[in-house]
Parts: sequence; structure tokens; C-alpha cells
Amino acid sequence: MNELKNTERELHHFRMRLLFIGAFVFVCFVALISRFVWLQIIKHDDYVLLADENRIDIVPVVPNRGLILDRNGIILARNYSAYTLEITPSKIRQDMDVLIDELASLIDIQPKHRKRFRKLLEDSKSFESLPIRTRLTDEEVARFMAQRFRFPGVDIQARLFRQYPQGDSASHVIGYIGRISPKDADIIDDMEDAANYNGTDYIGKEGLEKSYEKILHGNTGFEEVEVSAGGRAVRTLSRTAPVSGKNLILSVDIELQKVIEEAFGERRGALVAIEPATGDVLAFVSKPTYDPNLFVEGIDQQSWTELNTSEDRPLLNRPLSGAYPPGSTYKPYMALAALELGKRTPQQAIADQGFFMFGGHRFNDDKPGGHGMVDMYRSIVASCDPYYYMLANDLGVDAIHDFMKPFGFGQKTGIDLEHEKQGVLPSTTWKRSAYRKPAQQKWYAGETISLGIGQGYNTFTPLQMAHAIATLANNGVVMKPHLVKMTEDPLTRQRALTVAKESGRIPLKQENIDIIKKAMVGVTTDASGTGYRVFHDAPYLAGGKTGTAQVVGLKKGEKYDAKKTAERQRDHSLFIAFAPADNPKIALAIIVENGGFGSEAAAPIVRKALDYYLLGKRPVDKDKTPPVKSDVLANRAESEVRADAEAEGGPKPGGQTQGNKD
Repeated sequence: MNELKNTERELHHFRMRLLFIGAFVFVCFVALISRFVWLQIIKHDDYVLLADENRIDIVPVVPNRGLILDRNGIILARNYSAYTLEITPSKIRQDMDVLIDELASLIDIQPKHRKRFRKLLEDSKSFESLPIRTRLTDEEVARFMAQRFRFPGVDIQARLFRQYPQGDSASHVIGYIGRISPKDADIIDDMEDAANYNGTDYIGKEGLEKSYEKILHGNTGFEEVEVSAGGRAVRTLSRTAPVSGKNLILSVDIELQKVIEEAFGERRGALVAIEPATGDVLAFVSKPTYDPNLFVEGIDQQSWTELNTSEDRPLLNRPLSGAYPPGSTYKPYMALAALELGKRTPQQAIADQGFFMFGGHRFNDDKPGGHGMVDMYRSIVASCDPYYYMLANDLGVDAIHDFMKPFGFGQKTGIDLEHEKQGVLPSTTWKRSAYRKPAQQKWYAGETISLGIGQGYNTFTPLQMAHAIATLANNGVVMKPHLVKMTEDPLTRQRALTVAKESGRIPLKQENIDIIKKAMVGVTTDASGTGYRVFHDAPYLAGGKTGTAQVVGLKKGEKYDAKKTAERQRDHSLFIAFAPADNPKIALAIIVENGGFGSEAAAPIVRKALDYYLLGKRPVDKDKTPPVKSDVLANRAESEVRADAEAEGGPKPGGQTQGNKD
């Protein structure tokens, strides 16, 4: 009986254990099924995406940057492929300096490469691949690949690099690209198409490379790449091809540009040449220049210091951002204003005694005793200052301002470069806004006198001066100056003009324009003209006007003597011109800093530019033109007044008004 009870008890316990185990197995099975349903059904899409992300990399494919060519198809900026040694910091498991030392045993890594890499490392994210050496030789590539297994996180990549084959020629036009900085990255992040810059390491920094960045960059493509557990690419699953950036076809003639740059030599200054009928900028010279190739991979400290500390300021874009008094090149526009506003007739003459008195102040001419009887034609040809002292006084500052503004003086032209300076076209309204103290805000009648010969508060960019003479040569039809003539699709070769029509017209009487043009032709063809000596044997007719702009003021009783004046305090040399006179194909303005007389420094450079552009004639190695003699100039040169103005950095009131020869 007891045995039976024990058996039943054990059997009950066994059944309970079996039930418990069965229940446990059932619960586990339900849990597994539930988890399986959760993973395979409910969260299927999410985990497939994660699995694909672990298995598939989305790799951006950077597009080819568009080329930059001159108007004749000469390449100014291009791309070339080269190998780069790159380090991904997040994959490095040893000290970075030790790693670089080991790499240096295989590949030439100099201190400047280390320094640049450190700078990139500070500015970048740890997962980015950073170059430590670019443009490796085939031998260096072979040496590294043989030892590649020793350097996880280090690899060689084929990259496209930017090159400027013309060197320092037209560098202020083309600009340059550089690696994307944190500041650039912040700007890109705020852009609507920020994703278009995924994988992009370089961006336009200056010049057309910057102002046409989006057009040159193109559209980034993408590849879906299957990778192994070790992160190595196995195969490409799909590919969206990138779209190359568009090419820029410039209006600039690079050969004309080089002729002008060579003509400047070591002198500082600027020249802008424009085709009047279209607004095409044919040459855009800023001297001195710099080599944009220095900036592509990050400029070294020594070169950067030299460029930034140079007294010649090679990084300054003088045509765009330099502001200068126009000097006597302003006189043709003053004469045109007199005709249009009815203040003078062409025949009306003055008796020039060599000075003009106003408010007890003597405004001198350069020629002792004056030019005698001077009408409008002779006032331009011989550049008679008293004629324009009187004219400015009769017109008044606001009338001068209103007439000159449509020509673009003191106005931004809207050219396709950034950082254009506005300059100053003075008026009573301008002075009230420019100064704080009531005494400074008042316009004094004596300040108007010096405006007539392009001094005083007048400060314009060489680009504005060139735009103005192009508009005059084009009979008042205003064409917006531009450097990019058209864009080109690199695949279809389809081109699109950037500026197709006129910007406006200045309502001028053609008979008045013809009078001014005839006088400007007289400057170069009349024996008494200030530009005659440079242009008298030219096989074409050119209209021109010399100018000299004061740099520093003179004390009362002091006479200007260039030989006794420090070089950088001497007067600027200017010249404006258009040719051929009957149907202008080119108009230009030039300033040679501290060059002295316009006929001595600026005009010969203009002659070389016109000879090349109109005749295809290149300057000989040695200029055969004999040196200018002071006694010849004294007979037919013009004066530039020492401005009686309070302009900051300019001549001060109360000083002597001394004429300069052009």
C-alpha cells in the first residue's frame, strides 16, 4: 500500500515537472515565434535597411570641374588626374607622428606636408580621408602599394587637381580654388543643394572660380558599393553618374592680356580693355600679379607672408577694388556735359593766363603764361586746366554728379566678379552722408573747382573709367561689362551667352559726341596734342586723353618736383583711348601708379595694346621709342591741379595748387 502511494506520488511529481518543462518550452517557443515575427515581419524593412547600410556604402562621385578658356579657346584653368596619399584618422590605431615617420621611409614627406596635414586634421572630421602628399610619382605609388598591408587607414586615391597653365597671367580674373574650410562648410550647409557638395574637397576662393562656383562645380553623382566585413569594396551595385560642370568661355584675349602685362614690366597699375559694342572685357590687368597654382593645395607660409606683406600688394585686384582720381581723363566728359547742358559752345573760348582765381585762391595751369585763347577742342587737345576750373564752377557739383552718374562713375558696374568697389562721385548729398560734423558736411564752392580736372573727392576704379570710355565710344549705348562671354556644356557643346543686350542708353546728341571724339582724336594726331608723340605714326586713328593724378598734397609755396619726390608719392599716370576712331573695336583705361605724366608712362602701354589687338603686332624686346624729353613735354603737356579739397588721404585745403604735365 505504501509502495503504491509512493509510486503515485513520484508519478505526480514527474507529471508536474513534465508540465512545467512543457509550459517553459511553450513559453520559450512563443517568445521565439514572437521575436521572429517582430524581426522578420514587423521590423523587416528597418533591419533590411540596417543590413544594407552595413553591407552597402553610398559613395559620392565628384563631378569634373568645368574648364575656363579665353575667347580664342586657350585653356586658362583645367583639371588633371594624379595620385594622393591619404590618411583616415578614425582608422588609425597608433600615434600619428609615428605613422607619418614610417610613411616617410617610403614616400617623400617634407615638413611643409606635415604642417599642412596637421592644419587639415584640426579643421576636419575624424572619419574624413585627408591627404598628406599629393601628386605622387609612379615609383612612390609602387613602393607604397608593396607595403600597404602595414598601414591600415592609409590609402592611395586618384584625384582630379586644378591647374592654371598660364601661371600668373590674368590671375586676378581667374582666381583659384582651395580646400573647403570650416567657414566654407558652414556656408555650404546653409545652401539648398548642400548635398551636391558631398565628397567635394575644393571650392572656388577668388575670381571667376568663386563667382561662377555653382556653374563650374556641376552635379555630384553616387555609387552604391557592396563592402566586405573588413570594409573593402566588393562590387558596385548601382551608379548615378555625375554631371560635369559647365565650361566658361571668357571674353578675355589672353594674348592681349600678356602683351599688356609684359608692357607694364615691374610697374604697378591696372588696365581694362572693353569691346564697346558688346561689353566684352578684352583685357583685365592688375599688376603685380600672383601665381594661383600656389593656392590650390594650400599655400606655404613663406609664400603667403611674402604676398601679404609686399609693399606692392600683389593680391589687390586693382581694376576692381583700386580707387584713383581720374585726373585729366575726366575732361572729355566735362566738355560733353557743357555741351549737353548748354553751358558752352564748341567755339566759345577763354583767355588762359596760366591760372584761375577763385575766393582768393590761385588755381594754376602747368604752362607759365597759359595757353592763350582756348576753345573746347584745344582745351582737350592741349589739356588746359583753367578752362575746366571755370567750367566746373559754372556747372556746380550736383549737375556734374547727375551728368556723370549714367556713365558709371562712382557706381558699381555689376561685372561678374565679387568685391567690386563703388568709388566716389561727389555731390552735396554724398558729403552730408559721408561726414558726421556739420562743418564737414557743408559743400564749399572752392571744392567744385578741382572736380573739373578729375581731382578733389573724385575716386573711381579703372574698371569704371574703362566702362565710361567704352560707353562714350559706343555713342551713349551702355553695355554691361562682363568677363564670361558664354557658358558651354562639355558634352553637347551647346553655348549660352551671358550678356545678350544693351543695359541702357544715355540721351546724348550725336553732334555733341562727335565734337568730343574729334577732340580726343586730336590728342593723338594734332602736333600740340598731349598724346601726339606716342601715336603720331600709328596706322590707325585713335581717340585718347592723357591724365596725371595727384597722390599727395603740396604745402603752400611748394613746387612739385618728381625727381625730389619719393617714388611712391609721385603722381599717377593715366590714359583713356578708343580705336579705330570711326568704328571703335576697343576702348580702354589705364593707370600706372606713381608713373608721372600720362604721355610718358601710360600712353606707350596703350599704344602696344592697340597695336597688338588691331594689327597683330607684338612689341619688340627693346622699346625703340626715344626717352621723353622735358623740353618737348613742356610745350604740349597738360597740367593737373593740386586739389583744393578735404578728401581723406588727399590734398588739403590751403595748400598750393600746382599743375602737372601729362
